[in-house]
Amino acid sequence: MKLSAKQRDELLTLLKIRFEKNMKRHHGLDWSTIQTKLESQSDKLWSLAEMERTGGEPDVTGVDNKSGEYTFTDCSPESPEGRRSLCYDQAALDSRKANKPADSAMSMAAAMGITLLTEDEYRALQKLGKFDQKTSSWLLTPPDIRERGGAIFGDYRYGHVFIYHNGAESYYAARGFRGSLRV
Repeated sequence: MKLSAKQRDELLTLLKIRFEKNMKRHHGLDWSTIQTKLESQSDKLWSLAEMERTGGEPDVTGVDNKSGEYTFTDCSPESPEGRRSLCYDQAALDSRKANKPADSAMSMAAAMGITLLTEDEYRALQKLGKFDQKTSSWLLTPPDIRERGGAIFGDYRYGHVFIYHNGAESYYAARGFRGSLRV
């Protein structure tokens, strides 16, 4: 789970270009400070490379002023293509008797070293642009909903952010998940 020097340099160049093209997502932040942090955390670079490889187009969407951590979030216009047709979690995947998807959103996120967006994070992302106008994204589901067999997802339609529910075992070609990573 380590990038070669060439892969690292290519990823950092791509992230810098995206950062500079989308300053409204992170007004007032300095790329050189972020890059220095990234260069010292090869595991986080690997996770960002996985976000990129699966179509997430990660970009900086905030900073925690207390911890100094920067948040990278999937900013692809639609739910990342390499992370669709997944049920919510391993329990949901295990419960399917037939037509099982290849994986679950929670398992894939864990393997990538990222976390699914919460409802609040998803709503905050939607303030930075219009995301999921044709797709939808699984969201980190509160335990009381998950205990009852459900899971939540969000999308953007009719000029509004909608948060819905579905059975956690369901999966659709147009539903994936968005993740975030703190660096």
